[in-house]
Amino acid sequence: MKRVQVVGAVIFAGNNEVLCALRGKDMSQKGLWEFPGGKIEYGETPEQALVREIREELGCTIKVHERVEETDYQYPTLQVNLQTFRAEIVEGTPIPKEHKELKWMNVEQLMELEWAPADLPAVRKIMEK
Repeated sequence: MKRVQVVGAVIFAGNNEVLCALRGKDMSQKGLWEFPGGKIEYGETPEQALVREIREELGCTIKVHERVEETDYQYPTLQVNLQTFRAEIVEGTPIPKEHKELKWMNVEQLMELEWAPADLPAVRKIMEK
């Protein structure tokens, strides 16, 4: 079974809002929400991968802070290790280059969205705080 290591950015803005990304029709898990990010490439730290992925996917620069959660999730054909990190935008405005939609959601309302299973532990963790 294939195993991939991925990272996700829990990007906070004022008013306790978090940036949520809707997976597009050309992505696996289409129609589900996630924290934006992607695969860690050979030789990258998780933090370096996250900065690169957000630049590629959203066209902005982030500063990566502490890790929120690390989750192993078994999809039917794939084992995913997802590390999510708290982050903030330091330059630019997020634009959905790969996702169908981006949405700022208040932390208390996150469970109103249908999340990709691997992202749920991080959602629950930030809602606890």
